[in-house]
Amino acid sequence: MDNTTRRTSLIERIQGLRTSSVIVYFTGDRLPFPAQIAEDAVLPIYRHLLALRASKRATKGIDLFLYTRGGDVSVPWRIISMLREYCDKLSVLIPYKAHSAGTMIAMGADEICMGPKAELGPIDPTLSRRTSGAGTVAPTEISVEDVSSYISFMQERARITDQSALAQVMCKLAEHVTPLALGSVNRQYSHIRLVARKLLTARNLRVEENKIAGIIEALTEKMYSHGHAIGRKEAEELGLPVIRPDATLESAMWELYAEYEDALQLNATLDGDDILSQHENEEDVSVGTLPLAVIESSLRSDTFEATAILRRKRQIPANPQINVNLNVGLPPTVDMGALPQQVQQVLQQMINQLGVTIQQMVQREIVRQSPMVGYEWKAFGGKWKTQVRTEEHTDANQS
Repeated sequence: MDNTTRRTSLIERIQGLRTSSVIVYFTGDRLPFPAQIAEDAVLPIYRHLLALRASKRATKGIDLFLYTRGGDVSVPWRIISMLREYCDKLSVLIPYKAHSAGTMIAMGADEICMGPKAELGPIDPTLSRRTSGAGTVAPTEISVEDVSSYISFMQERARITDQSALAQVMCKLAEHVTPLALGSVNRQYSHIRLVARKLLTARNLRVEENKIAGIIEALTEKMYSHGHAIGRKEAEELGLPVIRPDATLESAMWELYAEYEDALQLNATLDGDDILSQHENEEDVSVGTLPLAVIESSLRSDTFEATAILRRKRQIPANPQINVNLNVGLPPTVDMGALPQQVQQVLQQMINQLGVTIQQMVQREIVRQSPMVGYEWKAFGGKWKTQVRTEEHTDANQS
């Protein structure tokens, strides 16, 4: 039984135990190419929903089997609102990690089935830093809650209450974070709370207002480290609709997780130094096509793949001057002027091309002999590869 067949068998086993339809959304976190929850996953998930409906399989209950380290916080609401169009009851099954945007998806479920190793996480978002000038030393990402905490620290801990002093505090902050970025921070601060509220109120069972406010505050502000892992006991204490699987379901969920861990090679380290030592004469080394994320059900499978390249980084001399002058002469017995014009043009083109080729060779040699200062990974050509399964056969196609 191959890996795909084992996964399908486990998905069907969980469906039988839960009397539900299972869709898996698994984003790998293998370095240096961790995948994230992103908008491009919405359409593949939708196609799984269409396949389930077309197969006339019951979709009264949908279980989203989830593993992720997070991603785009604008995507969870799109996924939850779409899934609810196709079921009466929505559950999220978490065998291990469902951090950040994954936690937001779980917040929109009627129940969160968490195994003993399951982890949720804070939902405080980060912004990519935008700068307008040289010389700044601010981090490349800005935590929305870090900005809020800085202001709270100055007011509450440093006890700065004078308006002119607070204005100086804000000016100091603006030296490291641009005003436009601060505006985005404020928008994200409000947006994340709005989306969290929409997710919590999307459940079938009505949630009391004070409980909603408490959950949002705890997940955005009171978890002081973005890396804090929220186990199922803590999730229950927060007021989330956690259920605990019995031994049979717990075993099936963990077996399915292990299959994806193997399929996405999460435990196989990509050692750049080791790879380069095996390709000493190559500046760019192709590592091949890597699977980064999977969306899967019993009817079809979508795998996001990208081609990976490892590139040497070298300290190349600034503006090296390369002048190639070719003084190519014909034998004394040959009169260049006596040759036909067409032949003269061909010879001149050959000489010019030879000069370009030699210049390129010299440039490559300068790069090769420059001291190596590290390496960088590049991924390109990422796309979803689809495999549709039927009871009789399996068809592979690209989408």
